[in-house]
Amino acid sequence: MRHHVKNVVAQTRTARTLLRPILASHLPLRVKLCVYKAYIRTRLTYAAPAWYALTSETSRKSLRAQQSLALRTITGAPRYVRNAVIARDLHIESLDDYVRRLSTSMFARADGAPSQHLRGIAPYHRRPPDPRGLPRDLIQK
Repeated sequence: MRHHVKNVVAQTRTARTLLRPILASHLPLRVKLCVYKAYIRTRLTYAAPAWYALTSETSRKSLRAQQSLALRTITGAPRYVRNAVIARDLHIESLDDYVRRLSTSMFARADGAPSQHLRGIAPYHRRPPDPRGLPRDLIQK
C-alpha cells in the first residue's frame, strides 16, 4: 500500500498547493473548510474504507500530516499551535475517525442491501490475528 499512499499524498499536496491562494485568503472560515472538505479531504479518503486498514502506521502519519498542513494553512496558525488544537477548534474529526465513520456507513449499507452479492462484500471471518487487519476491522475499534 506504500505506493498507493505516496500517490494519494502527492495528489493531496498538489491540490493543497493549487488551492493555497483560497485557503490562505481572507474568505470566511466556513468557506475555506468547505473547500478543504470538497477538494482535499476527498483525495485523502477516496475509497479509504477498502485500503486504509491495510496501511502501515507510517503511511497513516503521512496522510494525517497532509490534513494538518491543510488545516494550518486555513487558519494561519503559527508553528507552536498543536495540530490537535487546530482540529478541535475547527470541529474537524481526525482522519482515522472520519475513515472509521465512512467504513461503518459503507458496511451498514452493504449489509442491508437487497442484493446478495453486496451483503457478502466483506464478511466476518474467523482467522488468526493479523496486526494490519482487514477493511471491516476498522469499524470494530
